[in-house]
Amino acid sequence: MKVSIPTRDENGMNGIVEQHFGKAPTYTIIDTETEEVTIIANDSEHTGGVGLPPEYLHKNGVDIMLCGGLGVKAVRMFESYGIKVFVGAGSTVRDTFEAWKAGKLQKATTENSCTEHEHEGHHHH
Repeated sequence: MKVSIPTRDENGMNGIVEQHFGKAPTYTIIDTETEEVTIIANDSEHTGGVGLPPEYLHKNGVDIMLCGGLGVKAVRMFESYGIKVFVGAGSTVRDTFEAWKAGKLQKATTENSCTEHEHEGHHHH
């Protein structure tokens, strides 16, 4: 499987996680079988390129996305490409990947994602 993490730099496992996946200059992709690390530039439309991050990551063979948090629309979009999303990313790629492997990250669902205050008082943490 391939796990993707939005990152600010090209430092691989020591890379700094960008908490807003759409604004990430790079995505660090880790192959869970070989632990091989690939870094791709985010050329989706947020940074002036074409296409949306889920589509772009899907084209790069990504199965799982680990990030700080994201909205309902984004979760649905990733799911439509068959990409599972986990939230609660740490500060570095290694921290985040290790936390995910240890089962510490929560799978993002349309229920627990950031709902821009649509349901006041019904926040699940």
